[in-house]
Amino acid sequence: MNETQQTTSLLTLAIDIGGSHLKAAALNAAGAMAGEAVRVETPRPATPKSVVAALTGLVKPLDHFDRVSIGFPGVLKGGMVLTAPTLEAKGWHGFDLGAAMKERLGRPVRLLNDASVQGLGVIDGRGLECVLTMGTGMGFALFQDGRLAPHLEMSQHPVRKDWTYNEYVGHAALEAIGKRHWNRRMRRVMDILETVVNYDMLYIGGGNARLIPTPLPEHVKIVPNAAGITGGVRLWDERLDDYFAEAAAPFVPAPRIEPGAE
Repeated sequence: MNETQQTTSLLTLAIDIGGSHLKAAALNAAGAMAGEAVRVETPRPATPKSVVAALTGLVKPLDHFDRVSIGFPGVLKGGMVLTAPTLEAKGWHGFDLGAAMKERLGRPVRLLNDASVQGLGVIDGRGLECVLTMGTGMGFALFQDGRLAPHLEMSQHPVRKDWTYNEYVGHAALEAIGKRHWNRRMRRVMDILETVVNYDMLYIGGGNARLIPTPLPEHVKIVPNAAGITGGVRLWDERLDDYFAEAAAPFVPAPRIEPGAE
């Protein structure tokens, strides 16, 4: 078997870590699920220890895979977690999730922000493409001609008064104000990002994307929530080798200063 045949026969275990659920599936080289996806509720509190344990148990039925891709809801650098706002638990800053899962599963692991993973599963690779994931919070990713742009944690940016995007259009806001008012906010977010980002195409995924009514502008598209899983196979594309080689460089996070600390 030559190198190309070996690559195309590999199975990728794709894991999607969310604020409400943990999901996983084995994917073939084309990104199609090889069997059924599995899911469990995200543990509470969602500490590194509890999430790693839950993921280890979750993927036991998916015992045949060659490598692992993980989409994580926060900022990652040098293979380490810097922020995990929707998990709402202490201990994530500086936690090497990739190393922990590699030790548990015995396979090579690549981690990427969850919105970026979803984007890899849906983008066309032409022009400036923006991806939003609407779930517990709001995920955000940018791609230029198919290349992943530096991550911007837009979810933590103020959008109105003192509200961040997470607080403005996250799931808690949806439950508090109802679908109609939430969709007004989503239209405002689309307009703001069109002005700020000047995207050629905006893709909106995640569990709450289904609540956005159509028709939408031609350059806005609702995409399947499953892309958060199926995009995982793209983390192993050759075009991302340099990105992950840079990410693998040693990184020592600065101490995190909690609000109100002197």
